[in-house]
Amino acid sequence: MNTEVKTLRAQFRRLQKQISNAGLISHGYVQDRGPGAGGPHYQWSRKENKKTVSVALSEEQYAEMKLAIENWRQLQQTLKSLQQVSRALIFRTTPDTTRRNPLSDRVLGTN
Repeated sequence: MNTEVKTLRAQFRRLQKQISNAGLISHGYVQDRGPGAGGPHYQWSRKENKKTVSVALSEEQYAEMKLAIENWRQLQQTLKSLQQVSRALIFRTTPDTTRRNPLSDRVLGTN
């Protein structure tokens, strides 16, 4: 096994570990609207079935939801990287068809 494949497999394992340590997750976004905004002080909004749904939050819920949304965004980035490494491993470790030119990283989505 060449060093590139070993490096990719190590990177794959590292990304898997990041996913398993993700913590609480949620999509959407939170706002601290400040006092006197004429509505709830803290708010969580998200899209459901093409409609925006908003929920008033306590200060504690706001803090937890903010962290969960940050975790969600990081998880999305980790999944994107995991896909790229997976494709690189597949195309470097399995037999390929006969091609005139090798496939570029852009075509494989590995960059």
